[in-house]
Amino acid sequence: MPIQLFIKIIPQISVLVLFIGGWEGLVRVVGTPAYILPKPSDIIMASAENWSNLVSAVTTSMTSAVIGFLVSVVLGIGIAILLSLSKLVEKSVYPYVIILQTIPIVAVAPIIVIWFGAGLNAIIIISFLISFFPILSNTLIGLNSTDQNSKDLFYLYNASKWQTIWKLRLPAALPYIMAGLKISCTMAVIGAIVGEYIAGIGGGDGGLGYSITVAASRLQTPYLFACGLAAAVLGIVFFLLINALSKATLGSWHDSEIKH
Repeated sequence: MPIQLFIKIIPQISVLVLFIGGWEGLVRVVGTPAYILPKPSDIIMASAENWSNLVSAVTTSMTSAVIGFLVSVVLGIGIAILLSLSKLVEKSVYPYVIILQTIPIVAVAPIIVIWFGAGLNAIIIISFLISFFPILSNTLIGLNSTDQNSKDLFYLYNASKWQTIWKLRLPAALPYIMAGLKISCTMAVIGAIVGEYIAGIGGGDGGLGYSITVAASRLQTPYLFACGLAAAVLGIVFFLLINALSKATLGSWHDSEIKH
């Protein structure tokens, strides 16, 4: 199995090696200064020199993103369930949820900072606001897409609305919920970093957003690239964890995850 997996990823590894090698060679030949376009070796060196700060920044951003994401999961799924219980409530409330989602987070962030203060609380709320809507929207679509014949059968057996939700509609909506989680988990990372730009704190508690801001102001371009790559890796790891959860949840019964 490991050999088969290695054979499958050979094309991806080859492209990555060619890209990094071409980047390194081209910058060396052209002689571009590191503060304009660093070589991959410069980025690795900057990461090694600032390793403790980089790890601290990643840990801070990861904490904010995870908390914001978990809050968005709980509230997104919970509110979607409440909206699905009544079409009247859904039609009355859902348009305002869409309006809130269309407001640029950059415009809302200063208000959040005024209300909750700069620092972790504001960053978590910004991360939550960015990742909340995909979960709510996908969960609501999934709950409303339940097979009508199955709902009629539950009605025939006098099942209550909550019994229908927990035993029929919520399990049927799991593929949609997982799709929303996959979207929101990466957006939570983006929200945390954006929040750190606006409401972040410095020093040892600064996250990737703060580190990127400081590196850019000091023209520390190699470390700036290192922070950007660390943010990308954080988002990828978060996505892979949610993808593994999706496979574990849907792998035995849903076509999207069944191995054919």
